[in-house]
Amino acid sequence: MEIIAVFLCIFFFFSSLLSYPLIKKQKKPQQIPKPKLPPGSMGWPYIGETLQLYSQDPNIFFASKQKRYGEIFKTHILGCPCVMLASPEAARFVLVTHAHLFKPTYPKSKEKLIGPSALFFHQGEYHTRIRKLVQTSLSPETIRKLIPDIETEVVSSLESWVSAGQLINAFQEMKKFSFNIGILSVFGHLEPKYRDQLKENYCIVEKGYNSFPNRIPGTAYSKALLARRRIREIISDIISKRKEQRLVDKDLLGHLLNYKDEKGQSASDDQIADNVIGVLFAAQDTTASVLTWILKYLHDDQKLLEAVKAEQMAVYEANDQGKKPLTWSQTRNMPITHRVILESLRMASIISFTFREAVVDVVYKGYLIPKGWKVMPLFRNIHHNPEFHPSPHNFDPSRFEVAPKPNTFMPFGNGVHSCPGNELAKLNMFILIHHLVTKYRWEVVGYQNGIQYSPFPVPMYGLPTRFWRNHWNQR
Repeated sequence: MEIIAVFLCIFFFFSSLLSYPLIKKQKKPQQIPKPKLPPGSMGWPYIGETLQLYSQDPNIFFASKQKRYGEIFKTHILGCPCVMLASPEAARFVLVTHAHLFKPTYPKSKEKLIGPSALFFHQGEYHTRIRKLVQTSLSPETIRKLIPDIETEVVSSLESWVSAGQLINAFQEMKKFSFNIGILSVFGHLEPKYRDQLKENYCIVEKGYNSFPNRIPGTAYSKALLARRRIREIISDIISKRKEQRLVDKDLLGHLLNYKDEKGQSASDDQIADNVIGVLFAAQDTTASVLTWILKYLHDDQKLLEAVKAEQMAVYEANDQGKKPLTWSQTRNMPITHRVILESLRMASIISFTFREAVVDVVYKGYLIPKGWKVMPLFRNIHHNPEFHPSPHNFDPSRFEVAPKPNTFMPFGNGVHSCPGNELAKLNMFILIHHLVTKYRWEVVGYQNGIQYSPFPVPMYGLPTRFWRNHWNQR
């Protein structure tokens, strides 16, 4: 019995050893996979895919990339590694919900021509304060008072196109009109001497803005830098006169002159000049491009033109056959015209994309966006996506009878850096369309389907057009 008892003790002892390991195995910590760069091609060393982008229609470049790699992909253009984003969610991530992770970015050469203190080069407290000033000066409460002056400018422009009696480059004429409205919103009623000087030098700056940035005397960029310096001097002269006369105007210049930072410091003349030039830059080509496309779209669809004309003739008759000025409420109640404007903004997508730069490493949907890389939300891809806009290549204003889904229509950008002058731009369009269709007719000559980029998309050759007065409006 003793032997059996000893045997059982030994058996249970070894059984316990087998059932309980002497050294516990520690669980390995679960490794989180490191995020990878988005798919895509970086192209050739240094030049990347810049040549591919600029040797073809950029729409084809972006669309082919999205088709191959999906809604987030990498590339290398203009000397910079970039991540491109082609979904509404991604655009909102960069521009709205996580905007603090991305800063506005522009090439230094362009920053020098506009001015480093311009609103859209900044973020944070300075950006917030200056943006508030610009928004106030371009708010509906302010711009509604400009309607009579805008009407005067519209009529003057249309009459000059008719009086010329010849083909005009519609885009170039729209640029002149938009620049004059920009001057009006910034300076109010500016002396003709100053307006002409600003226009002359601005044209030189504009020519150098997209040229190769070198300072060799005689080059477009070198001339632009000199013209920019002259604009600064002109604005300083205007500021001095305002201060001497103690004028308290409520235009943009007046708001900038009254600016105080958190320490109670006023804006310097350089800061004021930079923001004035920035607003003029933002206002001119974009508005002019959309107006040129509206001319083309209405010309191409006579049935739609008749519908717009009927809507505007009702306003014309209500205003004693145009003898009374338009009112703010009338410009807010032009539904067919409004849908034409919205569809023109979508189709043309003047701002095809915007540049941001990651200020830290960012992970989005499992992909790494490294610090310092450029990030480009692709508005045009979103606007032309059939998932959000059926038959996207058809001009169909009726699609805006129903509001588009959130973040699928962003003609003026989105978030804290969206265009603060969008209401003024649309007001210009309403007023010009009203006078155009009620008093004039036009013909696009040498019709072309092509698009040229300069850098904004405009109809080929600037849309050569001839204008006439309507027979009941002959003088």
